[in-house]
Amino acid sequence: MVQELFNRAASCLKEQLPFVLYSKPNDTELIGVFQNNDAIHEVRDFTETGFVFAPFDLNSDAIVLKMDAVEKVQLNRSHEPLSIENKTPESDTIEQTRYEKLLSNAIHEIREGKFNKVVLSRKIEVDYKDDYFDIYLRILNGYKNAFCYFWHHPKIGTWMGATPEILVKSNGSQFTTMSLAGTQNSVGDAKPQWSDKELNEQQLVTDYIFDTLKDKVISLNSSERESVKAGQLWHLRTEMKGTFAPNKFGAVLKALHPTPAVCGSPLKKAKEFILENELYERTFYTGFLGELNTKSELSRNKNRRNQENSAYRSIMKTSELFVNLRCMQLFKDKAEIYVGGGITADSIPEKEWEETALKSKTMFRILNSK
Repeated sequence: MVQELFNRAASCLKEQLPFVLYSKPNDTELIGVFQNNDAIHEVRDFTETGFVFAPFDLNSDAIVLKMDAVEKVQLNRSHEPLSIENKTPESDTIEQTRYEKLLSNAIHEIREGKFNKVVLSRKIEVDYKDDYFDIYLRILNGYKNAFCYFWHHPKIGTWMGATPEILVKSNGSQFTTMSLAGTQNSVGDAKPQWSDKELNEQQLVTDYIFDTLKDKVISLNSSERESVKAGQLWHLRTEMKGTFAPNKFGAVLKALHPTPAVCGSPLKKAKEFILENELYERTFYTGFLGELNTKSELSRNKNRRNQENSAYRSIMKTSELFVNLRCMQLFKDKAEIYVGGGITADSIPEKEWEETALKSKTMFRILNSK
């Protein structure tokens, strides 16, 4: 069944038609969305329906794939773990010097009071020879608790990723979001020990979400902060649930993106620093993607004995959107892996460089697994 879905996607590649394959965290279903022409459908106000792929900078246009055909198959994921050899891309001393200089400049600006935090990123170019579908199958098998996707549009490009971070999930007027920050490597069964820097960095994201949403939602509550594992990495997470007013989902979405977890704070000044100093375009890295305003049918009657009333059902719009982290763009014979990290006044450039190298393993292991 999975192979049949792969075959249909392969036909789309050959015929130059857009599609996306994806599996939600800890789910056993693989979903394929296929658009029947190569048109680029730009998002106007997030009332559209389809699979959305949005860039970091929403001043650029988000794209929605039309759900002209949707197929779902059961996914029997392999229990064979990915190789955990200590593989990293070859060291690039020129890039390391450039990136650490960028980090030092950011730390100087933070200490001068220009902003509190900025998330700075880079991309790593690596060669690969494998078939797209072999690579994607490794993503599915290696990162079962992430949103694993394979997105293609002939006029835009080909992307794959395994992201652990929900931007927002909605069902009717109810929504869930999260703040996710901090990164540590997984070592056996040991729980992570978080530093004050990492705890403060994650709290900044949580506080920002509460502050930016307080005037746009009816209610908002949060859970206790927890450590969560995504592949070979640990993160800090706080989950938040709330209710938004009718027809205000687009406003909530625009308020949430980008969060300090991918941009910084204060948001405007951090974003200006990124756009002026990163010296490359993130495009869809640290943007978001997922199901937008799809219809979900819910029965209004929970009493199975009352068959007469069971015919009455309510139709709700649901969305499930993920931040595009741990991702790469694929070209004919090379891939560009995107990585970044949060910079504060206490950051040490050399350690931040090492953290991006650690994060790059998520995709690098996929390309080099045998």
